[in-house]
Amino acid sequence: MLNLNDVRIFVQAVESGGFTAAARRIGAPKSTISKRVAELEAELGVRLIHRTSRNFGLTDMGREFFDHARAAIIEAEAARDVVRRRLAEPIGTVRITASVPVAQFKIADRLPGLLRIYPKIEVQLHVTDRFVDLVHENFDIAIRSHRSALPDSGLVQKRMSVERTILVAAPVYIDCRGLPRSPHELSDHDGVNGSLTVRDWRLRNQSDEEITVTPHPRLAADEAGMLLQAAKAGLGIVCVPETIARLSLDRGELIHVLPDWFENTITTTILTPHRRGQLPAVRAVIDYLAKPQ
Repeated sequence: MLNLNDVRIFVQAVESGGFTAAARRIGAPKSTISKRVAELEAELGVRLIHRTSRNFGLTDMGREFFDHARAAIIEAEAARDVVRRRLAEPIGTVRITASVPVAQFKIADRLPGLLRIYPKIEVQLHVTDRFVDLVHENFDIAIRSHRSALPDSGLVQKRMSVERTILVAAPVYIDCRGLPRSPHELSDHDGVNGSLTVRDWRLRNQSDEEITVTPHPRLAADEAGMLLQAAKAGLGIVCVPETIARLSLDRGELIHVLPDWFENTITTTILTPHRRGQLPAVRAVIDYLAKPQ
């Protein structure tokens, strides 16, 4: 099989009008150009170029070979350019895994815009609260919300958002029990806990003041969607991430209680294996989701 690099060098030598000019064009020694062309001739078993101290010319076989060789190089470069364009253009399937609240409140309303911008990307979203191993389960991206820093897993991390966990309650509850004016008053109110084991709420404000309160427990659930529904049903005051509460607050279905205080902050992080994060489609999805809304 012919060495395509030798064919390319031959074509460049002919187009340049000699080995010296080809050497300057390629940036290689003249001796290397001459050697590669000689090896090509040996492989073909024919003389392609007449070599004299003054003249550089093609043999009859050389002229015929040059026409086909130049066409082959053009086609090879076109094939290379197709691959480069495909690699540069976001195209292909991107597999994402996320928990139920993240999928529902962080991703669902953003996917239509993403897919409009990148029509050649297909997203497969696997929604589960189970911990998913990206590498072994063949996922490109995981999106996880967390209170403390994620452990060093060798995955590339990109922050998507940081938000407060705020206090909310339904208007029907506030009408019945009144609106708390300070964190101390929460001890006299019903609360829906986001933990099955911890009943205390540690609240803080922008001045980094902290206070621990214990509302009267009515319900405990460790799933954000359930907490939201419990709040809207008037079961008590609930701590939920701002994003999850936002639509219900805008609709008047919930009231922001003690807006100067919050329970904690929730960070949402996009994780991807290093190699997959270099793929244009994966990179495009990550960059889009990481943009502030």
